[in-house]
Amino acid sequence: MKIKTVAFAISNTDLKKCPTDGKPEFAFIGRSNVGKSSLINLITGNKKLAKTSSTPGKTQLINHFVINDEWYLVDLPGYGYAKASKSMRSNWEKFISDYLMKRETLMNIFILLDARLDPQKIDMEFINWCGEKQLPFVLVFTKIDKLSSSELQRNLAKFKKEMLKTWEEIPPVFTSSSISGFGKEPVLNYIEQILKIC
Repeated sequence: MKIKTVAFAISNTDLKKCPTDGKPEFAFIGRSNVGKSSLINLITGNKKLAKTSSTPGKTQLINHFVINDEWYLVDLPGYGYAKASKSMRSNWEKFISDYLMKRETLMNIFILLDARLDPQKIDMEFINWCGEKQLPFVLVFTKIDKLSSSELQRNLAKFKKEMLKTWEEIPPVFTSSSISGFGKEPVLNYIEQILKIC
């Protein structure tokens, strides 16, 4: 898939204010500071689209971007940002879960994971929650440029082993680097496959 046009559509915290034109949506979410904004900018070919920051928790709204006038890329707030107040975190969790469970045009969730880390409790909890709610998702391991090939394979194996404790099979797995650009085409091809059947 080639990205020809990218345009900001709307930001909000209310499901009722999300776009109503019925275009398919693909949501990106992950732990704060996982490199979500960098991946979104890589995929869209627009370095300024999603705000990147060394400060986690920058995204605090549901951000819709319309791609090729055909589908929406949805940038969701990161989870697990400790410095946010408890009430703010609770509010985020409410509108994120509302969006994920009730949004009928949501085709797939891309759950981002830092390839450098061992399986994190908060990631596993979110993945298992998506499974319980029967939400379609794939895993995207980010920052693979920070690891050797053998380290990456070792970490992926650890994660798969952890998942297989509660899952019968592993969902599709992608790896990416916003530095080298690796992973852009497989993610876009996956989205294209889903668009063909929806």
